[in-house]
Amino acid sequence: MVRRESGRTTREEIRLAAARLFRERGFARTSVRDIAARAEINPALVIRHFGTKELLFLDTMHLNLDDEPLLDVPLESFGERFIEVLLSTEDDIRGVYLALVRGSNEPNIAARLREVHETAFVAPVRARLSGPDADLRARLAAAVVGGLLYALWVVEDPGLGAGRSELVARYGALLQEVLTPRG
Repeated sequence: MVRRESGRTTREEIRLAAARLFRERGFARTSVRDIAARAEINPALVIRHFGTKELLFLDTMHLNLDDEPLLDVPLESFGERFIEVLLSTEDDIRGVYLALVRGSNEPNIAARLREVHETAFVAPVRARLSGPDADLRARLAAAVVGGLLYALWVVEDPGLGAGRSELVARYGALLQEVLTPRG
């Protein structure tokens, strides 16, 4: 692999350029030529290193939620903390989430979106729950969170423009009801 002046390899430069463009524009509106131009390389090198634009997309679009802040709160406060963590890392999560949603008409990208749903939203919640319906409650909670992200980032619902603390409190309470139902 060729080393660039910055010490990065050509492959790393391609990954960085692609990740940025996919987050900004999405899968369909990003071309191999755009990626190559951003990385300052020949477009043939993109294909040489990654095979296809879709494989490059799948290589770069991962959504990882730091679940460390979710481990030190009592379950009764988990709903609000989960929403708070999601919204405090919005810039990190938003671009990847939107790129995955917008590209989900491609089967492999849809599969990655399902994987992200499972690993970033269902698994951290399920890890905190117990009981025979723990998996169902975790999946319902993930659906609630997914609805919030859709409303905020896909349709950009102006009615949710309330202050972040109010959104965290109200949506956290809604999520909490799914996690620890009253009866």
